[in-house]
Amino acid sequence: MKEKLSQAIIVEGKYDKIRLSNIYDAIIIATEGFGIFNDKAKQKYIKKLADSCGVIIFTDSDGAGFVIRNFLRNICAGGKVYNAYIPDIYGKEKRKTSPSKENKLGVEGIPDDIIRNSINNLVLNEDNIRQGDITMADLFNLGITGGANSSYLRKELTKHIDLPEHASSKALLEVLNLMYSLDELTQMVSDIVST
Repeated sequence: MKEKLSQAIIVEGKYDKIRLSNIYDAIIIATEGFGIFNDKAKQKYIKKLADSCGVIIFTDSDGAGFVIRNFLRNICAGGKVYNAYIPDIYGKEKRKTSPSKENKLGVEGIPDDIIRNSINNLVLNEDNIRQGDITMADLFNLGITGGANSSYLRKELTKHIDLPEHASSKALLEVLNLMYSLDELTQMVSDIVST
């Protein structure tokens, strides 16, 4: 049975849209990859959705997906924007003859349970959104940013919480504040360092 969402979901391609249409009863819009950069009508429509019901940006976890995600965030500034991330899973989609440039599965190739977790972990009901207490200064103090070993630590942390490696420090902070307290983050970092 399809799950109903009040937010619109923005994906990159038509196969992503078909895939999510089998899981969710929602408005699902495909950017047609980089085609969104020149499609002013679609940009306006996405902005209107962000301002009214909100949009979930659900692009692939490769570099191109993050370029599209950042563009969408900019055009939706001031609206309700939720960022859903898929973890880096290496492989090839069934319909393709070869893997992507970064050898990662896109949204269309990810198992249903991971898609559901990625979207449902957003805590879409605004009344229940956790008001995080983690700051960029905390990330620095824990060694996640700005230190000699921070690149390794950030990479391990993003793997631990199923974020893609291309996630920026800002995106990491956003997700951490939705899902964890500062104490929980400190424990995770301690566990990573001790392994």
